[in-house]
Amino acid sequence: MPVMEGSPCQTLKELEQYIVKDAPPTVYYVPDYITEAEESYLLQQVYKAPKPKWTQLSGRRLQNWGGLPHPKGMLVEKLPDWLLHYAKKISDLGVFAGKTANHVLVNEYNPGEGIMPHEDGPLYFPTVTTISLGSHTLLDFYHPVSTVQESVPQTEQSRYLLSLLVQPRSLLVLRDDMYTHFLHGIQGVAQDTLTDRVANLCVTGASPGDCLPRGTRVSLTIRHVPKVVRATLLLGKR
Repeated sequence: MPVMEGSPCQTLKELEQYIVKDAPPTVYYVPDYITEAEESYLLQQVYKAPKPKWTQLSGRRLQNWGGLPHPKGMLVEKLPDWLLHYAKKISDLGVFAGKTANHVLVNEYNPGEGIMPHEDGPLYFPTVTTISLGSHTLLDFYHPVSTVQESVPQTEQSRYLLSLLVQPRSLLVLRDDMYTHFLHGIQGVAQDTLTDRVANLCVTGASPGDCLPRGTRVSLTIRHVPKVVRATLLLGKR
């Protein structure tokens, strides 16, 4: 592992300075949460994973670490050390209410790839944390489809709320309504044109009108799954 420098924040209280004030509750955006050396190390570990660890989906491919979340409980698998370090580091901030992250989804997006607007669902503790590697992306947020305004066309454009510019080496934390109420997605485009609807623009060094070509982005989505099943318990039932 590379030598770790001091982190921009160590506790939930220190994280407060990174709240994105122009977004609904609650978004924390920490630029340069990890160093370039850490980014390089993490990318090496991602691509050293055995080929069967990858799952190809439409618009991206992913690795699942920690187990497969399931309504009846996730069968726990130990995280590898290179992910365990960051799962613990982020958990120590207090974002999972004293619990430790036990699940990591590694997503790889090539330029032009994205993901449809979605919510992460009830299987996870209602906080999601993401470390980005390799390239930026623009994460878009949407109001859910309304059951009240049925006369109004429910298009992505009409439901669009705001975007966040997520840069390499940053940490993004979504809680409260930004996790439980709004949907999030990534447009399948090869470059992003920034507007004044990018809520964290003032801390990114970018400006409205900038066009940012995407590279290959790898994201580490680090979460806590509350309902788990241990293999020893299953074995004991046989």
